[in-house]
Amino acid sequence: MLVSLDRFTQLATGLDHPEGVAWGPDGNLYSGGELGQVYRVSLDGTVEEIARTDGYTLGIALDADCRVYACDLGNHTVWRIEPDTGSVEAYSTGTPDAPMNSPNFPTFDAAGNLYISASGDWEGNNGVIYRIAPGGETTVWSTSLPHYTNGSCFNASRDTLYVAESLLPGVSRVKLLPDGSAGEPELVAPIPDSIPDGLAFDTEGYLYVSCFRPDRIYRISPAGEVEILVDEPKGMRLSAPTNVAFARAGLDRLVVANVGLSHLAVADISATGIPLEYPRVVT
Repeated sequence: MLVSLDRFTQLATGLDHPEGVAWGPDGNLYSGGELGQVYRVSLDGTVEEIARTDGYTLGIALDADCRVYACDLGNHTVWRIEPDTGSVEAYSTGTPDAPMNSPNFPTFDAAGNLYISASGDWEGNNGVIYRIAPGGETTVWSTSLPHYTNGSCFNASRDTLYVAESLLPGVSRVKLLPDGSAGEPELVAPIPDSIPDGLAFDTEGYLYVSCFRPDRIYRISPAGEVEILVDEPKGMRLSAPTNVAFARAGLDRLVVANVGLSHLAVADISATGIPLEYPRVVT
């Protein structure tokens, strides 16, 4: 085990089974709840509910204006939320021929395209990745990673999308081709006997993988070697860890959403995350 479990402490409590967590350009964390809550969380642990969709909020991304793009499992919708007013509008529900089934996690590229992993049905092998252009025009980007498509992130060069496939189980990647289409999928690493969920890269090229089961976070080296970063056999400090995000001004803290314990945990793991894209989305 690379990191002591004692490094992980509670940052914010009392959230309603938070699955998603994202670091915003305003210096706050954003998370969600199983009744569609969208939370803004300061680094001192103060929690503010800024909106509610009456669905089930999963993954979250933010643009340059700090608008929240939230995947809603219950309503099969990606919402766009104004943080200051709490107004909620549907940003995408998929395409007429392929409506979204369990949108799970959103990831922006620099141009403002939003990539949505829609998990599909459990054990249905029907996961889809959508690409939403600025303004909401939606296309099916890839159907080649179907094994309960889950958390995703771009690498530092922004030319490859990494995706957790929970029922593979493992991590795959898809090259972003010059014309914007998806390349052929490649297996990065299998992670047997697990349900991988969330992903985040550090500046050294290591990929962090949080697992819904067991209560564990893995680290994958640039060479594809898989090792356990931290293991939680008692399910107390980490419990069903889902999404992960690097936070603080220097992106030097790892924040973990724990759907099992209804809290966000934070740790210094002696790593620095790569910055996310916060595009200016003009509509």
